Amino acid sequence: MHQALLVPEVLLEIFAYVNTIPPAHTTEIFGHVHIIPWASAQVTSTLAALARTCKIFHEPAMDLLWTEIHGLEPLLGCVARLHPLIYRRGTSHPTWDEFFSSSWAEGVEPLSANETRQFLRHSSRIRTLNIKRTHPRLFYVIPVNVYVFPRLRSLILSTPFLNLFLSHTLHRRHPLSIDEGPQSFVTRCIALEHLYIHNDGCYDSASRLSLLSNRIRRCTRLVTLSCPMLNWETWKHLSCLPTLLELEIDQGYDDTPSLSKRDIANLSFLNITSLSFRGLSDGAEIITVIQNSQFPSLKKFKFAALYLYSEEAEQLFHALSCCKACQTLEEITICSPDEGDSVPPDSEPVTPVPHLLCFTQLRTLQLWFYNPCIYLDDDILLQAMSSWPHIRTLDINYLDDHHSPSGVSLHGLFAALSLCPQLHTLRILINLTTIDVDPDAEPIQHTSLRTLELLDISQSQIADAEALARIISAWLPCVDKVESIGSTWDEVNKHLKSSTAATALYVAGAS
Repeated sequence: MHQALLVPEVLLEIFAYVNTIPPAHTTEIFGHVHIIPWASAQVTSTLAALARTCKIFHEPAMDLLWTEIHGLEPLLGCVARLHPLIYRRGTSHPTWDEFFSSSWAEGVEPLSANETRQFLRHSSRIRTLNIKRTHPRLFYVIPVNVYVFPRLRSLILSTPFLNLFLSHTLHRRHPLSIDEGPQSFVTRCIALEHLYIHNDGCYDSASRLSLLSNRIRRCTRLVTLSCPMLNWETWKHLSCLPTLLELEIDQGYDDTPSLSKRDIANLSFLNITSLSFRGLSDGAEIITVIQNSQFPSLKKFKFAALYLYSEEAEQLFHALSCCKACQTLEEITICSPDEGDSVPPDSEPVTPVPHLLCFTQLRTLQLWFYNPCIYLDDDILLQAMSSWPHIRTLDINYLDDHHSPSGVSLHGLFAALSLCPQLHTLRILINLTTIDVDPDAEPIQHTSLRTLELLDISQSQIADAEALARIISAWLPCVDKVESIGSTWDEVNKHLKSSTAATALYVAGAS
């Protein structure tokens, strides 16, 4: 054996390279990409072979082999009695049907004390665990004081399996979907940094809020957290975690539980850089959280609710402007895509841009509303571009554009573009009732813009498509097509394509 292989750092580097799995063997779970360890039989068998080669290779190879697992079947497969039930085809790599099926566990007796030791044989190596289903009656004999996953860094599970994530006391006090349950072993993940809890809507809001909040308050090293709504006591706990950088509340479009207003306190999340709220039916409770919190390090903010009233939308924009992130916030995405029967179709338009002018470091702004609509005119757009010199993506989209009050003109658009030289993608509503730019005027070219989508609120065919195409080609030389819904811009795009082809021929001839 070469002496270099006796150096632990060299050996780990080689094994880490062996453990590399192509992107084709990855899957997306709850918005996060994870590798399926047994998706590549070749990698798995190679690491297993290395582990059997010699004592020096065994530990690092086994650590990599078990670093990430999906489901508890790989651990249960170490139990001699259960192995043929899990891998029915006689191979070490289950099929997709076997992977997502739990029928093998029906009627199976719980683990014995000796089988528990087999189950725990490699559990201490696991760093990432995804539990999409489980078999709780198998784990009765695991002692409550056993640290089953002492090195676990990332945990993904859905709400039906919160019983595995609760302390034994809490589990007895709040029975979930099973009459009797195992001693909680996930509760002793002392090194847990990344926690993703997917809301399956299996429990009533009040019960889930209490169970989930109590458990999360036991986590003191979290870096990333994605979960359903929490109570105020847990919000206070999270605000005191210096390690927490990314927080996502994903309600799964379930009813958002009401927060107790008597517990509201001003909170400061000093280190959070990414804050996301999605899967909300409405925004009332979350707006309350933002109104009573500060995020001085925030860089990314995302908010998605099925629908917002005009008043709620204005409250959200105002609360965001007051959260102390004016010097740090770079990305804002706010979406309300559902027309909703409870939202009046004639709601007053919202004016978000004036609230957001304070974010001088803004790179991306995406606002998608169905109802209420977003008001934007030449003056507001000009003010925005002068306040956001680093903006690269501006996407202000009122989805029901038939009733839009937008007053942005072509002249106003080009005036604003001159103030944002880094803008790459633009999507706004525009009023082309009149073309107020001279096709023969000397243009001020914007050479960064690549993607342009203009939704014409007049909903009529453009009168002089050739003239408009000449204007766009002259002012925006890198735009060869205007994206749109419907056929409004088809004629313009034909002329733009011809103009682009002619310019390419001219350049080729000159060279």
